[in-house]
This record gives sequence, structure tokens and C-alpha cells, in this order.
Amino acid sequence: MPEVRIAAVDTLLPPFSRNTPEILPYVDEWLSEEDDRFRRKVLKIFQNAAVDRRYGIMDIADVFTHTSMEEKNQIYVSEGKKLGSGVLKKALDKAGWLPDELDVIITVSCTGIMIPSLDAYIINDLQLRQDVLRLPVTEMGCAAGVSGLIYAMNFLRANPGKRAAVIAYESPTATFQHTDFSMANMVSAAIFGDGAACVLLSSEEESDGPAMIGGEMYHYPDSTHLMGFDLTNEGLRMILDPEVPNAIASHFEQVLLPFLERYGSSLHKVDHLIFHPGGKKIVQTTEELFGNMGKQIDDTKAVLKNYGNMSSATVLYVLNRFMNRNIPKGEQGLILSFGPGFSAQRILIEW
Repeated sequence: MPEVRIAAVDTLLPPFSRNTPEILPYVDEWLSEEDDRFRRKVLKIFQNAAVDRRYGIMDIADVFTHTSMEEKNQIYVSEGKKLGSGVLKKALDKAGWLPDELDVIITVSCTGIMIPSLDAYIINDLQLRQDVLRLPVTEMGCAAGVSGLIYAMNFLRANPGKRAAVIAYESPTATFQHTDFSMANMVSAAIFGDGAACVLLSSEEESDGPAMIGGEMYHYPDSTHLMGFDLTNEGLRMILDPEVPNAIASHFEQVLLPFLERYGSSLHKVDHLIFHPGGKKIVQTTEELFGNMGKQIDDTKAVLKNYGNMSSATVLYVLNRFMNRNIPKGEQGLILSFGPGFSAQRILIEW
């Protein structure tokens, strides 16, 4: 079986950004007709979300302007084409690859609807080969970035000497619900931001970068109610059960220990934790679980602070921080993300 390596990672942000104090007046105005106690509670949620800045495909004033799902989705599509092609080009330039050297392109997104999917537009824009293999991954939420890496790894293991690109593009701001005053909508609005990321992988004999030792998915039984979207006339309405952190903690050992053991590793052998920052409470839960082992998730917290939760793209931003360091040969990293299903996706890599 050929070795699959991560050749390059890069990211690209949309043009608009605001820090949290700049957003609060818009939240206050949006909730101006709501109960004063509720309004203050929501403002506290934004202030305490551990997100200092977030980026968006539209300016904050437009985010808080009530528009139709059609109008929001049109922006999702137009900006997605730019960000998708742009981030792939950045990653290709970093790796020194040409667009027509890609054998498979996997695009990941869940915050809008595109048919044809994003990959079709990227193929035309960057002039990829006519026989390039396409795989759009949708409806897997925050876990889909890692899912895309697992699909790419499996393809490359079955096809030696090939190259793959995984592109994640998400715009949660396009799903913001103006008429939904549920806690799920408040929390999601407080933590989410927009962004794109790309990972290039290779099964060529002389490829560089960390090797993918193994990748698997773990599905929580009877947990489809924990996270997702409802499609309504207003758009995609967030489902976010407050029990998500407890669910993660309750399956912690089953998610990680057997997986690592199957690949000859353990939590003590893992040097770097490359975790998706789902939100402040999930980050706190994860930190508590690993803290007594001397492990830290500072990079996960930094990405949440600087960009917010960009759904499937976020864990790739964390991965990019590690790829930009000179990590010694033989050290291991654990990539982990959670998403609708409810599921956990994990990958073990080694430099």
C-alpha cells in the first residue's frame, strides 16, 4: 500500500471582517424589540464566545439585513467560486504543483446549495484536466474537512503516484436566521465565521510532508438530533443541542483509544493535537479531557479566537499552523473533528 503524505495546506479568508465589539451594536439593534433580560443574555453570549474576530462573505450590516434564502445563497455561490479557486491556487503555488497535475478534487461545504457543485467551477477556472475525478462532500457539517481527507487518503492508497486536493469552503453567515430567537441560533451566530482552506495530498514515492497513518469515522448511536440544519422557508436553521459537549466526553475513550491502538499508537505517543474548535464549551471539554495528560490545544483555541468556527474548514486552519512549523521527524499528530450524525472523524499523521 503506497504511503500518502500531506504536501501542502493553505487558507483564504473572505473580504469582510469585524471584531466582536464592532458586532455587538448590530446584535443589540437586531434584538431591540425583545425582552431586555434576553437581549443582555445574548450580548453576553457574544462577548464570552472566545471569538475575537470573524470574517464574512458579506459585510456585517448586510448580515443583519433581512434577505431571502435566494439572495443569501447567491452570495454563497458567487463568493464560493472566488474563494474555492483562490485557495486551491495558493496551495498549488506553495507545493509547486500545476493545476493539470491533480488527479482528484474533493470539495467540502454545507452552508449553501450549488448544483453543479463548487468543484465544477474550479475545474473550469483553473483548467484542471478533463478526466480529473470529482467528489463533492455535503451535509456533513464541521466534520467534513476531515471526512474529505479520509476520502482522499483512501483514493490515493488505491492509486499510487497520484495527487489530490481537498477544498473546504463554508459561509455560516449566509445561514444566519433573522426571525429565529432560539438559543441554538444565538450561540451559532456568536461562534461562526466564514473561510476556505485547501489540503494537497500525494501518493507519489518521493512526496514530502507528514504521512497519513490512518483515518476512520466514529458514529454515535441515536444522536442525529444533536447537530445539523433544518431547511425552512427562511433558509438553513441551525440545530445545536446543548448536550453536544457531554456527548463528546461520554464517548471520549471509545473515539480515540481503539483507533490509536489499531495503528500502533496511543494518546501518550501523540505529540500534537489538531482539533476542530467547535465552540468555547467544546474546546473547554476537550481541554479538560487532555489536560491531565500534559497535552495542550493552544492552536485550536487560537483559531477559534482569530476566525471563529468556520465549520468544515476550521480544523484545516489548525492543521495549517502545524504545517508551517519545523516539526521533528517521527512526531505524531492527531486530527479530530465532530459533526452532524453525530460523528467523530479522526486521522493519525506522522512527520
